[in-house]
Amino acid sequence: MLASFGPGCSPVAMADARAYAVAFARRASENFVVLGRLLPAELIEDFAAVYTFCRWADDLGDETDPALGPEVAPETRRQRALELLSWFRDELHAERPSHPVLVALGPTLERHRIPKGECDKLISAFEQDQRLTRYETWEQLLGYCKLSADPVGRMVLMMAGLRPPSESPDSAPAWEMSDAICTALQLTNHLQDVRRDLLDRDRVYLPSHETGLDAQTLRAWAHTPEDPRARLAFIKATRPLIHRIEELYQRGWNLPSHVPGKLGVLIGMMAAGGRATLNRIERQGCITLWKRPEVGRIGKGGIALRGLASLYFPSWRNPRASSTTSAP
Repeated sequence: MLASFGPGCSPVAMADARAYAVAFARRASENFVVLGRLLPAELIEDFAAVYTFCRWADDLGDETDPALGPEVAPETRRQRALELLSWFRDELHAERPSHPVLVALGPTLERHRIPKGECDKLISAFEQDQRLTRYETWEQLLGYCKLSADPVGRMVLMMAGLRPPSESPDSAPAWEMSDAICTALQLTNHLQDVRRDLLDRDRVYLPSHETGLDAQTLRAWAHTPEDPRARLAFIKATRPLIHRIEELYQRGWNLPSHVPGKLGVLIGMMAAGGRATLNRIERQGCITLWKRPEVGRIGKGGIALRGLASLYFPSWRNPRASSTTSAP
């Protein structure tokens, strides 16, 4: 990735940059291919630009520089990631950025009057990943989600024409629900990827104060999949988190009714997908330290059909919030 568009890359024409963002989004995400067919045509390039920005920033934090060999110390890798993220932020604020992702993002931010501060928050989240790899409290974890997840939902709302509450007080409920859904989606992902985050990235997004779990214990348990005592302890520690995340989904579940047209449908589908994953985690027994749950094709198909149906039957758009075990 950096080989073509790293620091010092040549400027890219706007048309080429926008085409790159769409191609990148379609190549990198099966979900974007599906959702892109439902997006209003005039928003496809804008959504691709935002998605590609988010993925590039995330990858710069996680993958760092491919020129660094496997023998390089973790601290050196973290420092290199911070340097790359700093460069990416400079490109974001440059009058004439050269990186295709930032070139493509510019018209989207301008057209929908999206403050660059929301993009800054995302970069800050990935910088935080380099400096903070353990979380003690639930509130501390929610603070991370305010940087890593909520800005994405806010950018989507602005693309849907919903201005920040400071400009339009009537939009405050939608913004609050969006934050709840985005935080729930992020926390669901953290719970789903406990094993990968721990073993591949040395990160633990389980609050130690609430769960009583630390990285050393988790690492020892991860290599003893047949130990029933470890499984029981992990299940007891993480099950309360599932209920907290479910409360966030319920808090934001009526968001689609506040967002006009197809975008409301898509938001509902994404929320349903996250909730279905959370439901899968619970039904599987909360054993994500040993087995990563997936929502199967049938489950994904049901979510897609419900989303499509809601285009024609609006009353289907917002299923009544219920317990986790009855989530879509």
